[in-house]
Amino acid sequence: MPFEPLTHEPAVEPGQAREIARELLVIPNLGVDLVPNIGIIGGSHSVLVVDTGLGPRNAEKVLAFASEHARGRRLYLTTTHFHPEHAFGAQVFADEATYLVNSAQAADLVHKGPSYLEMFRGLGAPVARALDGVTLATPDVVYDDAYELDLGGRVVRMEATGRAHSKGDQVVTVPDAGALFTGDLVETGQFAIFPWFPPHDTDVSGSRWIEVLGRLAAAGPEIVVPGHGDVSGRRILTDVREYLELLRDETWSRRDSSLPEEAIAAEVEALMIERHPEWEGRDWIAKGVGCFCADAG
Repeated sequence: MPFEPLTHEPAVEPGQAREIARELLVIPNLGVDLVPNIGIIGGSHSVLVVDTGLGPRNAEKVLAFASEHARGRRLYLTTTHFHPEHAFGAQVFADEATYLVNSAQAADLVHKGPSYLEMFRGLGAPVARALDGVTLATPDVVYDDAYELDLGGRVVRMEATGRAHSKGDQVVTVPDAGALFTGDLVETGQFAIFPWFPPHDTDVSGSRWIEVLGRLAAAGPEIVVPGHGDVSGRRILTDVREYLELLRDETWSRRDSSLPEEAIAAEVEALMIERHPEWEGRDWIAKGVGCFCADAG
């Protein structure tokens, strides 16, 4: 979620899809703001789509691509979390696919979806156009902790991680390909996205996020598909965790001083940029500082 209004279309480009393993395709975000990486995972009788893109028009392109790839196989949809570029096209799949999410994400859609829709519509005319006509979809299948989906000769595991980037974060694992879809728990080439918007949204937990990344890294995936940025290897899980640990430590070392939060954020931001000068999304550093300042540890 950028802070400056977008001037470009947050358009998903299915024509750029590439196969990263057998029957495992990624429509890449190509470094475009508010465009996620989207997964297409196939088995012998079914195909699972991971995330929709921002709004109905993007989702229609994703659905058309997935349907062509499926060639008559049954379609499923899941979303990594409720944020608009990941889930606010699900309505398009209503008559074509079975929509599965975890219970915490389903609650996020109900309780926070409308306010996020309003907030995102204020991010510029291209975003507002992409969100035109959005209605928030009701999932067909809601699970609590984990769900295994048999696609035919391939079982995909969906797992609710618990509160981290959001309350309803979900990862999707394709064990036979050694692949992991993380949603916004991981980004490549940018500072971690902290949706820290007090008093409206303070669900993000930096401390729990670190714990979740440790568990994911211990599972040893070979391929990591982040929410945004380039498809990577398992090292990206450690890189993001180490960044979050450094952000936490530098924030907490200053938190109990007489410095106001704005001064703490400025000092920590300078350190983080010095450490990762090539990363995008510098505005998220201060949001992370705010989150860790409020975190009792």
